[in-house]
Amino acid sequence: MNDFDPSEVWSRAIILVDMNAFFASVEQLDNPALRGRPVVVTNGEEGSCIITSSYEARAYGIKTGMRLREAKKLCPQLIRCSGRSKRYSEISKRIMAALHTITPDVEVFSVDEAFLDVTGCQRLHGHPIKIAQMTQKIVYDVSGLPCSVGLSGDKTTAKYAAELKKPNGFTVIHPAEAKKILEPVPVNMLCGIGKGTTRFLAQHGVYTCGDMQKLPISVLAKRFGNLGRRIWAMCQGADPDPVSTVVNPPKSMSHSKVLPPGTRDREVILTYLMHMSEKLASRMRRHQLQAQEYEITLRLKSGDKIQEGLKLIAPSHDGRELFNLAESVVKNHWRKQVVSLVRIVALDPQPMNQQLDFLVETNPKREAINKAVDAINNAYGDFTISPARLLKKSKTPDVISPAWKPKGPRETV
Repeated sequence: MNDFDPSEVWSRAIILVDMNAFFASVEQLDNPALRGRPVVVTNGEEGSCIITSSYEARAYGIKTGMRLREAKKLCPQLIRCSGRSKRYSEISKRIMAALHTITPDVEVFSVDEAFLDVTGCQRLHGHPIKIAQMTQKIVYDVSGLPCSVGLSGDKTTAKYAAELKKPNGFTVIHPAEAKKILEPVPVNMLCGIGKGTTRFLAQHGVYTCGDMQKLPISVLAKRFGNLGRRIWAMCQGADPDPVSTVVNPPKSMSHSKVLPPGTRDREVILTYLMHMSEKLASRMRRHQLQAQEYEITLRLKSGDKIQEGLKLIAPSHDGRELFNLAESVVKNHWRKQVVSLVRIVALDPQPMNQQLDFLVETNPKREAINKAVDAINNAYGDFTISPARLLKKSKTPDVISPAWKPKGPRETV
C-alpha cells in the first residue's frame, strides 16, 4: 500500500525500523570485497557460534545460532568475520540519532531496531506512509545500510509488517485493516508471544490471531495479568503498548564471560574474574555509579552454580575491591569443579554524589590511580593499562547486550 490520500490522518501511526542482517551488513559495508558473498559473524576468531549471517549466506540455510562447522558444510565458500561490537554500536548510535530528527518519540528496541511514534508528526511531515518512506531513506543516507520498515497503527503489527519483506522491505498495514490481516497469522509469529504462551493458547484452542476472538480476555488476564490483556489486544491489531522514550536507571549492572571448555585451573578462573571485575568497575566509573552489594557467580559444567551475594563496607567502583570479593568466593566455595562461566553483578548501583559516610575511610590514592588509568584507557583503548594478571585475559571480544541503548550505562558493550 504505497498509494494514499495525502489528507488522511491516522489516529495512531507507528513505524518499526529493522536493520537487515545488521552486523553482516556492516562488514560488507566496510569491506566491499564481501558484498554479494556469503558472510557470517562470530564472537571473535575463536567463536564457533554464528551470531548473524548475510542474506547470501541465509540462502544456503545458514541461521543464527548455528555452529560454524555445520554452516560450512552447507556453504564451503562461507566467509567468517570476527564481530566488532564497537563498530556496530557506533553505526547504530548514528542511526538512532537520525531517527530523532523525525520524531522525539523513538524507542530503541535493540541495537538494530527502533519504534517511532509519528502520530503527532503528520501535520509537519505529511501522511504516515510518506514519513515511513522518508525514514527508510534517512537511515540509508546516514549509514549506507538498507533497512526494512513496517508501518501500522500499533507496535506489534508494525513489527510484524517489517518482518514480511526483507531485505530493504517496505510494508504498510493500515490500522483499519490490521485485525483482518492478522486473522490467519499464527499467534507465535507476533513479537512477545513465546513458547510458553503459545502452549497455553493452544490449550484453549487459540492457534491463529483470529482464534483469539473466541477466547474471553479474562482468561488471559487471570493467567498473565496486564500482559495477558495486551496479548489479547495484540492479536486484534490493537496493541495498546506506547512507544516508550524513558530509559530507567539500571537495577543492576553485570559482566560475564564463558570460559574455555573444561576449565578447572584456579589461575584461569581468577584471571577471568579479574577481567570482569575491572570491566564492570571501569564501566561504573564512566557513568559515575557505585554499588555496595555485589553478586558473584561461577556456573559449573554440571549445570549447578556457585553464587554468593557480598556486601562491601562502603559503596565502591574499584576493580581491586570487586576482585577481592570474587576471589573470596573461589577460596571458600569452589572445589575444583569445571567452571563454564563467571559473572559479577553490581546490585542497585547508585550515583556517586551521595552523602559520604564519615565513619568510612576513603582511599584517595586508589581514586587517583583509577582516574589516571581511565584517562589512558579512554584515549588509547580498553585495558591499555591493566593489572599484570590480565596479560592472560580472554581474547573473546565484547558483545552487545540485548538491553543496549545509544547512551548512558547501557551503551557499553
